[in-house]
Amino acid sequence: MAKRTAGYTSSGIRKLVALTTLLPEFDRFVHLNPLKPKPNAVIGWGLKPTSLRARQYAKRHQLPYIALEDGFIRSLGLGVDGFQPHSLVVDETGIYYDASRPSDLENWLNTASFNDEELVQAERCMALITRYRLSKYNHAPDQPLQVSSRARVLVVDQTAGDASIYYGGAQAESFQKMLEAALEAHPESDILVKIHPDVIAGKKQGHLLNAADHPRCRVISEDLNPWTLFDQVDHVYVVTSQLGFEALLAGKQVHCFGIPFYSGWGLTHDQVACHRRRIKRPLVEVFAAAYLRYCRYVNPYTRQSVTLEETIALIADQRRQQERYRGNWRACGFSSWKRRFIGDFLGPAAQVNYHAKLPASEQPEEHLLVWSSRIDADFKHQHSQHMAKLWRMEDGFIRSVGLGVDLTQPLSLVIDSQGIYYDPSQPSDLETQLNHAHFSNDLLLRAQYLRKRLVALKLSKYNVGGQATIRLPKGRHTILVPGQVESDASIATGSPHINTNSGLLSAVRSAHPDAFIVYKAHPDVVSGARIGALDTNAKRLYDLDASDIDIATLLERVDAVHTMSSLTGFEALLRKREVTTYGLPFYAGWGLTQDALSCPRRMRSLSLDALVAGTLILYPGYVDPTTRQLCNAETVVSLLEQARTQKNTLTWKQHLYRCYRNLLIGRH
Repeated sequence: MAKRTAGYTSSGIRKLVALTTLLPEFDRFVHLNPLKPKPNAVIGWGLKPTSLRARQYAKRHQLPYIALEDGFIRSLGLGVDGFQPHSLVVDETGIYYDASRPSDLENWLNTASFNDEELVQAERCMALITRYRLSKYNHAPDQPLQVSSRARVLVVDQTAGDASIYYGGAQAESFQKMLEAALEAHPESDILVKIHPDVIAGKKQGHLLNAADHPRCRVISEDLNPWTLFDQVDHVYVVTSQLGFEALLAGKQVHCFGIPFYSGWGLTHDQVACHRRRIKRPLVEVFAAAYLRYCRYVNPYTRQSVTLEETIALIADQRRQQERYRGNWRACGFSSWKRRFIGDFLGPAAQVNYHAKLPASEQPEEHLLVWSSRIDADFKHQHSQHMAKLWRMEDGFIRSVGLGVDLTQPLSLVIDSQGIYYDPSQPSDLETQLNHAHFSNDLLLRAQYLRKRLVALKLSKYNVGGQATIRLPKGRHTILVPGQVESDASIATGSPHINTNSGLLSAVRSAHPDAFIVYKAHPDVVSGARIGALDTNAKRLYDLDASDIDIATLLERVDAVHTMSSLTGFEALLRKREVTTYGLPFYAGWGLTQDALSCPRRMRSLSLDALVAGTLILYPGYVDPTTRQLCNAETVVSLLEQARTQKNTLTWKQHLYRCYRNLLIGRH
């Protein structure tokens, strides 16, 4: 097959990191140059001024012009803040905001039919967008808006010069006409007028700033999640803003004073007609055409093509993490190495200040953060005034992989406002979630896929390899006993009766005299760096020492795992192995394990997928190490999978520099 080339003039197009994924019909992308061979097609940003040269070139050389635009669910943050798009519109006929001529989207809505599978997917995605309250951009806070009970109408301004105004059959005067119509149609209501924050700041021109002078108008200038506004109103007035379509998803009545892509299909009250739009369409079909057919989706961190559902899940997870940590933070006692990435996990809405010690007195409006292992009895006594409001940070459950320097910093951390997951002596955010969270069907389905993928890829917390083969006897019940570092906090706080590896082996052999017991020592104990070596008697209690065998290989082959509190027990549950606990790890007490101890606070029986959803999706924070932006569990798994297959192409100078850098970091 002949290679196809797309030409462009806008440097912004080349900055799309996933361009080849979003436009797989092209093999090469070249900057247009009169001295170069003609491309097969020309691409540009819709009808923006930056695309003028590209459109002129295409017309002059009789080449197809393909219009690109950000999709309707673009990203967590703005492009100017470094957020790559998660979706892209690709239109070979026109562009959706140009009502003066057809577009691919309009043509589909005029002529296409939609099968049941497509409509079911559309209904599902509409429900997810509504549940997670997503918009085109998702950086703005989602906080309740205090308004009078009379405010049931929203009027949406747009910035002057927005291309969708002119190409949508409207003018600047359309905004004043819209406001007057809203005031007249709702004489008993207060009118909320949403103005762009840049207009208030004087950076851009708007159309409705004078609405502040009207006694029934309240100007909203804050950067808010649009769903916060939808919560307050029944009617939404727009010229061509995409907020009008999102208002339709929220079940509002929408009045259009221009011709946006969603008007003219019988869903909106239209002041301007588009005579090409000939039929009525239900909302689900307009959504299917716009969000499923018209947009293409990509994970900008893995650069892999994804579905709309996966895009919704990723941005919803990013926004959940961002909103949880929004505000001011004082991070205390962290090494210079940890300071490199702590702010990444707190997200773009957090302001972090680093200090050597906790403050003498509580600071209002400031979260206090420490690394959890620093909190011992002396720390609690010394800082008793802070303990109730202290946030703790610790490594997550899918932390890293030993496949190169770029992934040595953690991919996941947990940040807990109550305690920490491995300490059952007090509640933790994980325990509270597992007790009370509603696990929706989409979340459980994600957890199921994630669990199966982790098992198939043989991923664990650190992903340190080992031998991949083992010989076990047939016909005997095989139990894996994972050794732990005996000074581990999870043993100290949650395993009061059996707290040594020797004691654990003794208990397992006593309960299962005929079993074939496989013992795997903890790597740090094998190296002599940590406490946990077996005594002489305990070495006679197991049948096979598997300390050099890969943990995933062991879990595939054994029948059961017996542990004090090791994460290996959770990884065994992922593989549906029998698990017996002698302490109180986070995964015990939910009806999935045989437990020697009980925790009265754990009051709920969970499915395996609910445990996975709470533990791996909702509780940790995830960060892409390249962009240093928040991501999610599925993204991190893909990054780890990619890291396994990437060949090391570093020069000897880069190797030397990275060795120096790691040694330097290691001394701090």
